[in-house]
Amino acid sequence: MQGRLYGVGLGPGDPELVTVKTARLIGEANVIAYHAARHGRSIARSIAQPYMREGQIEELLLYPLTTETTDHPGGYQGALDDFYADCARRLAAHLDAGRTVVVLAEGDPLFYGSYMHMHKRLAHRYPTEVVPGVTSVSAASAVLGRPLVERDEVLTVLPGTLPADVLAERLRDTDSAAVLKLGRTFGKVRDALAEAGRLDDAWYVERATMGAERVAPLKDVDEDGVPYFSLALLTSPAEATFVPEPARAGAGETGGEVVVVGLGPAGRPWLTPEAQEALAAATDLVGYGPYVDRVAPNPRQRRHRTDNRVEAERARHALELARDGARVAVVSSGDPGVFAMASAVMEAAADFPEVPVRVVPGLTAAQAVAGRAGAPLGHDYCVLSLSDLLKPWEVVAERLAAAARADLVLAIYNPASRSRTWQLGAARDLLLEHRDPATPVVIGRDVGGERESVTVTTLGELDPGQVDMRCLLIVGSSTTRITERGLVYTPRRYPA
Repeated sequence: MQGRLYGVGLGPGDPELVTVKTARLIGEANVIAYHAARHGRSIARSIAQPYMREGQIEELLLYPLTTETTDHPGGYQGALDDFYADCARRLAAHLDAGRTVVVLAEGDPLFYGSYMHMHKRLAHRYPTEVVPGVTSVSAASAVLGRPLVERDEVLTVLPGTLPADVLAERLRDTDSAAVLKLGRTFGKVRDALAEAGRLDDAWYVERATMGAERVAPLKDVDEDGVPYFSLALLTSPAEATFVPEPARAGAGETGGEVVVVGLGPAGRPWLTPEAQEALAAATDLVGYGPYVDRVAPNPRQRRHRTDNRVEAERARHALELARDGARVAVVSSGDPGVFAMASAVMEAAADFPEVPVRVVPGLTAAQAVAGRAGAPLGHDYCVLSLSDLLKPWEVVAERLAAAARADLVLAIYNPASRSRTWQLGAARDLLLEHRDPATPVVIGRDVGGERESVTVTTLGELDPGQVDMRCLLIVGSSTTRITERGLVYTPRRYPA
């Protein structure tokens, strides 16, 4: 069985910039192969060493020459071709024996790397995979803290070994550039940058992310001692013309707004992407304490928790914050436009015409309970609150009776609380004047939460003592049915 060949990129030098996959493959390999100059020291091996293990076979692929003269009949290139062919034969012997071979490559294996010479000679014969790595160009841009390119700018990557006139022409015609393989070519590259009129913009980066890292304007660098592991960089021209906005103080800012956000009935799975985006963009969160607590804490955001019965004050506070420049998210459970904060904010916003207000809808409690029960809202239905704190009970009773006479399914919010204990019983009795006692009723409690429960009963057997403020009720119409599996649905077709 043949072994498998991996060419793995080690990144620019910092072992912490090795990818997770490369680190795993290094640790699993039978054979670790790496190139080195004639001194035998391998930068690639030093980067990979933290991920290697004892007992692995190491193949040192020692270059016979770098830029020295040679008496090889094929000259410099001929000597290298013979060297790469010999290296390929050595690795093939391991692969034929079924061993996994990892060839180490600084930066990216297929970006000016030695691994590509193994790849060309072996990849068509053995199972092969190349694992990319962070390039020296990306590392240099990162240590400079300057973007390489943006929008439709062009980046040109050049080897410093090109003729001076070619370098100058390419540098003159591009937006950004990276010139690699400096070392002995540094003087020529500097002259080419000057000829192209780009020398004042050029940066010199040496051994990016390594211990001996060095960054300087290229025009100030002495060419003596410039190592091979250095490059010249022309970064994005747009970066030089960018003017940062001045830092803003808290009060007196412009650009504030109020977004009334529906959190849905429970946790994050019920939150819409639009709501998540609004919450992430907010500088301030305003709302009833338990609802604010449902939003994950973020130390850059201020949280304003209030009691449940101060909607008008809460709305004005949010608008005042936005008037002073804050981006405020007013949070509501379910949908903010259904018995929640949207109305209060809209009413108060009349006194703050300069503050933009928008509403981000959320999944309603009625929809959540209906979904858990089946499809009880499959036909016409109405939504009604039993709370008589903001409207008289006579109005509630009149609307209940009208909905019952109209044979509408009812989604009943706020059915009971510690201070409102008789209203649900009165509502049941009123509905029984118009509905069969066998009418299906769904009681959903804390749907989506840890204590979720859904109970299916009938109007005649409805026990108000089982219902509290955490509940929502759905009372069926004359056509609502309960299946043998206990699911509740209202047909879309209405009998003639």
